[in-house]
Amino acid sequence: MSTSSIRALACGALLVTFGLAGTASAHAATRADCPNADVALTAGNTDDVRAAVLCLINADRTQRRLTPLRESTKLRSAAVAHSSDMVRNGYFAHTAPNGDTFVDRILDARYTTRSQNWSLGENLAWGTGDLGTARGVQTAWMRSSGHRANILKPSYRELGIGVRTGVPTDATVGATFTTDFGVKG
Repeated sequence: MSTSSIRALACGALLVTFGLAGTASAHAATRADCPNADVALTAGNTDDVRAAVLCLINADRTQRRLTPLRESTKLRSAAVAHSSDMVRNGYFAHTAPNGDTFVDRILDARYTTRSQNWSLGENLAWGTGDLGTARGVQTAWMRSSGHRANILKPSYRELGIGVRTGVPTDATVGATFTTDFGVKG
């Protein structure tokens, strides 16, 4: 019997259209050989697990001839803060209890401004055991049409990854993941 569980997935996307558009492809997740893709998150390996998430996302994109995403420190700041907030305050949603949406968080991180052209998306997940690893979460996201659409959106160019030990119902187990996607014009 497996002790792995993925408790929740959530997906959000918003396009502020001043000429940006994109389509999503629907394919199964790749079995990319990314270092640390199958390791459990600890306080000491957050950077390694974050790099594995980026590697797996880019493997799925390049397999479909899409441009790989590059990391944005501003998107990462928004993603890390959100994963931490969900674990600390025991909720799981794109909108925080104070009413801030993922767009608000990304704008607060100064990735873009309301007056610029942009498209933003966010994937969330938390899990334990194998499903709390980079590969477990990426596989689950790719099996969900909304999450897969964010990962494979051709127009996205940047990504911020926030990985935090603990889950919204128990800060002592598993991992919570936030990926913030973006492109600005």
